[in-house]
Amino acid sequence: MDPESKQLLENTYALSEENNKMLHSMRRAQKIASFMRVMYWIVIIAITFGSYYFLQPYVTQLQKFMQDSGASIDQLKNIGNYLPKK
Repeated sequence: MDPESKQLLENTYALSEENNKMLHSMRRAQKIASFMRVMYWIVIIAITFGSYYFLQPYVTQLQKFMQDSGASIDQLKNIGNYLPKK
């Protein structure tokens, strides 16, 4: 093998090694990004369910208040029916 071909082969080998390292680092970055994306959605879903669990007693209390106030309004309407008309 002549020196020129040998130098070309060594340069090609060095470039392929460099490309291999870059491809491995790109793939590692892609895996980390995918993992972080999954973790992001898990955190979003966990916060949603956690906030529902925390706020659920207040929501139930508000629903009961609305039902009671609706019943009170109905009673007031019924009382108005029994008042003498002018």
